[in-house]
Amino acid sequence: MLIIIIAILVILILWAVFAFNHLIRMVNRAKEAWADIDVQLKRRYDLIPNLVNTVKGYATHEKTVFEDVTKARTAAMSAGSLADKGQAENNLAGALKSVFAVAEAYPELKANQNFLALQTELTDTEDKIQAARRFYNGNVRDLNTAIQVFPGNLIAGTFHIHSMEFFQLDAADAAAKEPVQVKF
Repeated sequence: MLIIIIAILVILILWAVFAFNHLIRMVNRAKEAWADIDVQLKRRYDLIPNLVNTVKGYATHEKTVFEDVTKARTAAMSAGSLADKGQAENNLAGALKSVFAVAEAYPELKANQNFLALQTELTDTEDKIQAARRFYNGNVRDLNTAIQVFPGNLIAGTFHIHSMEFFQLDAADAAAKEPVQVKF
């Protein structure tokens, strides 16, 4: 009888260890996925000053548009929580749309090789941000599900493993749900 009790305890301990390790792997995958988003956002932040300077050379009287983009970029770079980051990114996307709207009025700008290269890079970056966001949200969904269902909720509660936030667009801002258009 003692051997059966010890065997059951060993099985329970092994199960708890495997369950804990599984949750930790899921947390780490979600953090890695966020790092992928962060890399792409930083890439976009680096492209924006070059884009603004290129457009500024052709459209010097559009000062407010450039100031708005600069402010939105700064806010996005310094946003803290995921919700703040999402809102700041929505604002930045809107500001970028106005830069490209300004560029529409300048045919010589649309033919500029530097502008075309930046446009291509920004389009590529936006696609990568979207893919990284989907990957992150998928990992967060899996983690949150594992934490919320039995018996994972017992392990998560015991070891203080908490759910993570999704990185999503603000539902109230319908314009932000549209991708940044950078093609002419």
